[in-house]
Amino acid sequence: MRARLPVTKPLGPGLVALSGTRHGTGNGAGSGVVLTVLHGDDLPPSRDRLHDLAGEVRYARGTELGDALPGSDALLVWDSFSPALRGVWHHAEALRWIHVTAAGVDRLLFDELRASDVVVTNSRGVFDRPIAEYVLACVLAFAKDLPESWRLQRERRWEHRVTERLDGKTVMIVGTGAIGRAIARMLRAVGLTVLGAGRSTRDGDTDFGEVFDSSRLPSLVADIDYLVNVTPLTPETRKLIDADVIGALKPSARLINVGRGETVDTDALVEALRAGRLAGAALDVFEDEPLPAGHPLWSFPQVLISPHMSGDAAGWQDALAETFLENLRRYVAGAPLINVVDKHLGFVPSP
Repeated sequence: MRARLPVTKPLGPGLVALSGTRHGTGNGAGSGVVLTVLHGDDLPPSRDRLHDLAGEVRYARGTELGDALPGSDALLVWDSFSPALRGVWHHAEALRWIHVTAAGVDRLLFDELRASDVVVTNSRGVFDRPIAEYVLACVLAFAKDLPESWRLQRERRWEHRVTERLDGKTVMIVGTGAIGRAIARMLRAVGLTVLGAGRSTRDGDTDFGEVFDSSRLPSLVADIDYLVNVTPLTPETRKLIDADVIGALKPSARLINVGRGETVDTDALVEALRAGRLAGAALDVFEDEPLPAGHPLWSFPQVLISPHMSGDAAGWQDALAETFLENLRRYVAGAPLINVVDKHLGFVPSP
């Protein structure tokens, strides 16, 4: 049985106040907060400020987490890919708050955590602009045929070609959260017509204009030029971009995936690329990471592959640390936390 669970008080989208926290003056020993940091090879920057705010800070790798958790009020999941918490959940009897240094929380959540009163926050906002810039770079690389230019350069071949314009092209962004909105604003600024697909249909959206129900994607994508997937991984989005969606795209369309690898049916994507029924794909995320060396996706010249790095621009770790420190200050003071995840939806609901 879990003990000492907090009482959570919802204050609106993305904000929750926790009562019963052992807060104090906000300086080290005065706060009384026991914080555990789950880390891999890298430790978070600004660790002196962690110690200033928390009464006790413990550092643990995945194999050490079970020993560090007892008595911990808060857990910073700095190693956002670690699955360690699930296996040692029975040691987390005092845990009240978990912060993960990622936008997606699918690798963190499990049934016992969802059913508990432990509050989960994420790093929403850190990756929005860098991922939008990555998507724009991919669109430009495809439109201006940059991969072919680099190939010809290596062969020292002068071969004139005609490239594509961006104005007049249409992009549909699947996932209308903060990252999707940043992408929409950036692509619209360079002349693309932007549409959105999300959980519900609505008109007059500030960033997307019209938002369609993502469950209807096969009937929506026939005329678009770029399909950008930025959805979090939930039961509803697993293989959302399936054979029906991919088959409905026109042969000149491109797919860009910066969401989760499991939201795309990889076998259907490979089949479409092999058959020439899709002009290209830019993929930053995959079902299996690292992408195995023998995977067929490596072999397609019309595919751009990056190793899950679209949001990792210079200074990203400092930005992650600042986001957590802001929430830690709030936690110590008993103030509402930001970026509170709806554990059943699997993401921070939009205002």
